[in-house]
Amino acid sequence: MSKQATPRREADNEAKAVLRTIRVSPRKLDLVAATIRGKKAASAVNERIAQDVRKALNSAIANAENNHNLDVDRLIVAEASVGKGLVMKRFQTRGRGRAAGIIKPFSHLTIVVRERAETEDK
Repeated sequence: MSKQATPRREADNEAKAVLRTIRVSPRKLDLVAATIRGKKAASAVNERIAQDVRKALNSAIANAENNHNLDVDRLIVAEASVGKGLVMKRFQTRGRGRAAGIIKPFSHLTIVVRERAETEDK
């Protein structure tokens, strides 16, 4: 006996992609994610954005097309949320035997694309 499959968290007209442990601070990544929020998926891909964000966006579009049979031409970026990941802590030697702390933050990116209704297209 296997356990029951968990129900799908997204709506029927949505698809999601999650990119974890990106080596950039969440604050910087959120600024980049803000440039694509609410845009059409086709125009968001053509936007000048970071490679990691483009990779997650293309994955969300591919998930919508292949896994959920959504129309790619009617997709919009519904959500682009950034979460905090792990933080590597290092140190740098300074003068007189002192040390200065260096933090190297990681972050998680979640992109949800949604298919617009036909009435919204007009």
